[in-house]
Amino acid sequence: MKVVKFGGSSVANAEQILKIIEIVRSDLDRKIVVVSAPGKRFGDDTKVTDLLINLAKRVIEGNSYSNDLESIIDRYRSIQEEIGFSQDIITEIKDDLEFRILNRVPDDAQFIDTMKASGEDNNAKLIALAFKHLDIPARYLCPGDAGLILSNDFGNAKVLTKSYKNLEKLKCTSDVIIFPGFFGKTITGEVATFPRGGSDITGAILAAAVKADVYENFTDVDSVYAMDPRLVNNSPAIDRMTYREMRELAYAGFGVFHDEAILPAVEAGIPISIKNTNMPDAVGTQILPTREISQQEVIGISSANGFSAIYIDKYMMNREIGFGRKLLEILENKKVSYEHIPSGIDNMSVILHTNELDGKEDEIIKMIKSDLCPDSINVEHGLALIMVVGEGMRFAVGMAAKATQALANADVNIEMVNQGASEISMMFAVKAADRKKALNSLAEIFFK
Repeated sequence: MKVVKFGGSSVANAEQILKIIEIVRSDLDRKIVVVSAPGKRFGDDTKVTDLLINLAKRVIEGNSYSNDLESIIDRYRSIQEEIGFSQDIITEIKDDLEFRILNRVPDDAQFIDTMKASGEDNNAKLIALAFKHLDIPARYLCPGDAGLILSNDFGNAKVLTKSYKNLEKLKCTSDVIIFPGFFGKTITGEVATFPRGGSDITGAILAAAVKADVYENFTDVDSVYAMDPRLVNNSPAIDRMTYREMRELAYAGFGVFHDEAILPAVEAGIPISIKNTNMPDAVGTQILPTREISQQEVIGISSANGFSAIYIDKYMMNREIGFGRKLLEILENKKVSYEHIPSGIDNMSVILHTNELDGKEDEIIKMIKSDLCPDSINVEHGLALIMVVGEGMRFAVGMAAKATQALANADVNIEMVNQGASEISMMFAVKAADRKKALNSLAEIFFK
């Protein structure tokens, strides 16, 4: 059995939906199909999820929302008309949205989740009808009815363990199941959504529950590329990579997966295949528990802007018991998470997302000065993190030398360097302004 997930661009309009129907028709093992809400049809188009969020906000604010509601219904209507099945589904979708609005709960976060989830939910109903219209036995299945139970952290829900046992029965299906992604139900029956990109998570959960042979994730790219092709020309495609390599790369900017999305599949040991809806016969990228380590030590290099560093100096810091704990307590008390904390005998650096400091920076600095009495403290913004990743790096000599030489060749100053205990990744912090030339120089060294 294969669990197949189609992202927003793959279900954005009738043309794309007809493509996914042919993809499923071509392989009888594709029995569970997870679908997103309609995405962008062209460059400056708006995703249906964003339209729904705007609609929900207008309702909360007490503003007129009739035009917003109609623009959402029009997106579904255009698909229905082009494929040519019964227009009764459009009346059903309109009634569903109006019911959600009229029965709005006082909790704004819960209401927004309810509205967001309708994007996937109504699209799954529509796509199931499109399958039937083309004589493919298929049925829509509501996540709550199937037993996908989530925590009540609206907008950031987590799957509850009992869901896997509930969903296991789906492996016995004879029809194609069209399953909306992104949401489930709480124990008490409220709609709750995963973080943004949560349809990937739904697919991974289902793959793990039914013990699928493979989890196919269809998107709008042929493969995962070794580097961001928007920043580096002629970036090579990756045929095979491990779970750990994907996780390291996703952390620092690889946008193919939400970085938590593969966890259920990883824990179950399910291979993941990334393929292109527009070129389904292309090889794509396989993400596996392990792979053969060839001469290519580095599998990929990812990067992301938006980081800051807090640099702390204090003479004899290494002799002061509890210094690091006190620093972490300050961050914890201000509800700030960090990414890296490299340290020396007299200094310590904290790397974190810049947005973690919004409205908190001055107070954090004040607390550090008061509680830790450093000799100096400095905050630097505008940093980018670059991750050099590969399972083969554990067995290769001189990898750090190659990377630092590449950065030196590009006249890029290294603000910080850190290597994980697993030795499959090296992290460099550089000025955000130097990010592109740093990446291109690294590409010359590792992917020449």
